[in-house]
Order: sequence, then C-alpha cells, then structure tokens
Amino acid sequence: MKSGEQNITSKEQFQTGNVILISLAHHLHDIYSSFLAPIRPLLIEKFGITLAMASLWDLVQRLPWLLNPIIGIIAEKTAARYFVIITPAITAITMSLLGLAPSFTVVAILLFVMGISGAMFHVPSPVMVKRLSGNRTGKGMSFFMFGGEMARTIGPLVITGAVTLWGLEGTWKLIPFGLLASLILYFRLKKIRISTDIQSKTASKGFWQTFKNLLPFFIVLIGITFFRAIMKSGLTAFLPTYYFSEKGESLWFANSALALFQLAGAIGTIVSGTVSDKLGRKTSLLIISFLTPILMFLFISFSGWLSFVFLVLLGFFIFAPGPVLMALVQDVGKEKPVFANSIYMTISFITASLSVVISGIIGDWVGLEMTYRISAFIAIGAIPFVLMLKSKRKPQN
Repeated sequence: MKSGEQNITSKEQFQTGNVILISLAHHLHDIYSSFLAPIRPLLIEKFGITLAMASLWDLVQRLPWLLNPIIGIIAEKTAARYFVIITPAITAITMSLLGLAPSFTVVAILLFVMGISGAMFHVPSPVMVKRLSGNRTGKGMSFFMFGGEMARTIGPLVITGAVTLWGLEGTWKLIPFGLLASLILYFRLKKIRISTDIQSKTASKGFWQTFKNLLPFFIVLIGITFFRAIMKSGLTAFLPTYYFSEKGESLWFANSALALFQLAGAIGTIVSGTVSDKLGRKTSLLIISFLTPILMFLFISFSGWLSFVFLVLLGFFIFAPGPVLMALVQDVGKEKPVFANSIYMTISFITASLSVVISGIIGDWVGLEMTYRISAFIAIGAIPFVLMLKSKRKPQN
C-alpha cells in the first residue's frame, strides 16, 4: 500500500465521516442526473414528440448499464475510487447541455454518455460504503441512498431555477459546479482504496462461478424489481408531466411536487436500511410491498391536499426498498462484492428502462392517471418474490 493511502477495511466499526463523504459524492452526481424529468415537458414541446418517444430517452440513458458486469470486473481489479471521482464532472457536462440540444438525437447522445458515467459511479461506490460500514451495512446503504434521493429532491429545483433564470438553453451555466465537485472529490477520496483488499479476498472464485452461485438470488431480485418498476418509474419520469400536461398546473408546481415526492423518498431510504438491520431484510421488504400499491391507489383516488399527503407517503415507501435490496446484495455477494453489485445494478436499471417505455406507451394510450392505477395492480406481483427470500433476523456481517 502506498504511503498515505487508507485501506478502508482497517476498522470494523461504522466510519461515519467516510460514509458521509461517499454519500455526498452520490448526492453531487445525482443532482445532475435528475435533470431530465423536470425539463421533459419543455423538451416535449420543443421537439413536438409523444410521451412514448420521450420515454426512449430513459432507455438510451440506461443502455450503458448493460456493461455493468464488465465495469464490475474492471473495478474489482483497479483503483475504483477514480470512477467515483471523475464521474460527477462528466455527468454535469452532459446533463447541463440538454437545454442546448438542437434535436431529439443530440439529447439521446448526451444521455447515453451520461449513462456510461452513471454506471461507472454506481457500481463501485456501494461497495466502498459496505467496507466503511462495519457490521451495519443497512445503515451505510441508507446513508448512501439518502444522498441520491436528496439529490433527486434538490435536482428538480436546481434545474427549474436555472431555466427560470437563464432559459432552457442557458442550463450549460451549471457545468462549473460539477467540475468543482470532482476536484474536491479528488482531494478527499484519492487516499481511500478498496481494490487490493477486494482482490485478496476474491481470488479464490471466478466471476462465472460467482454468477452461477448467485443466479437463483438474482432471479428473485428480477421479480421484485420488475413488478415494482412500472409504478416507480412512471412516477419519477412522468409526475411533472402528469401535473403540467394532464392537470394544467404550472411547471413550478409540477416540479415542486416531484421534489416533495423525492424528499419523502430520501427519508424512506435513510429509515429503511437501518430498520432492516434490526427487523430483517425480508420482513422489511414484505411490509413495503404490501403498502406501496395501496398508497398509489389512494394518491390517484383523492385530490387537493389529501392527494399530496398520500404522495408523500407513497414517496417514502416506493424508494424504501433501495438500501434494503442493496444491503441484501452485499450480504449475499461477499465473494465478489463489486461484481455482485454490478449484476444487481444491471437488473435494476434494465427493469427501470423498460418500465419507463412501457409507462410512456400506456400513458399515450389511456393517460397517465390510468397508467398509475394499472401500475399499482402490477406491483402486487412483487410480493410472491419477496416471500421467496430466505428469512434472516440479523443480516450477515
């Protein structure tokens, strides 16, 4: 180990400062990656496209996540911390240029590059958090996911404010903040290393063998994420469009609703992982899977302030599985944690990509309100897959 570098497995206790540091990196990156949904209504008007066409942007953005296993293998063997350092700058540049894009195709290219950057960030960073969390993996993942969800709360307000101040084509002025973020991360993260430790512990088993051993677990994860994905993606991608286009609300109102929804989700993530450390991953997921479809029905069935109350509760529970599932992957995939996380990320983002397109197609056909009702029915299908998980009161450490 080089002088000054930190092996983040040197301590077994929860390293609060370093966990918060990685969570802030997540926060900075995802502020920029959350820009698409808030300005989607303006881009739809600018290019004169349908919801289904606009949803293809999400698919393009997530296509690079098919490379997650390859990124995971590379990260197992290299200084993965540099992935975390450089990606906020790349994401900031691509997402801040969306307003300047002259065509549907240019938007798609920018989002594809951002997708590569996002994959490079999200594959190794949860493993860094795992190593920093000692025997409290759920708590660490809650901190990490809280950073991301708070970014998606603040991001819509940031981009809406930028559009208000500078116009849609002036959003490029947000680029310097992302460059500064990567510079700060370089000085703060360059001494934290995980690759040497991971290689020494995972050399005994090949990647293909690890994948085969975890395949039954991954199949269960596919079931859980797929059946919930249309509901979650339909809300995160089209909630501003729902209020702006179908309800006739202002862009500020629509994006404020999204920010409130994401804020509730951030609170859900900070609570759920810690609770799952005590209550158990399966029990936590089962409670969430029962409550979320009910709350979706209630959100659609009421209007006014009561609808907002159910939107907040829905946000809390719809994002809550994130840290629980991530902690579960780290509990199970100890042999090659970065590789295991890359498979989970691939599952998560492929299902999210497909579900956004499905939501857009159904939304064009029957409207977004009916789409949300249909997605609530579909989400019930996640419950049998949660029941297939092995019960474990206390997660493995």
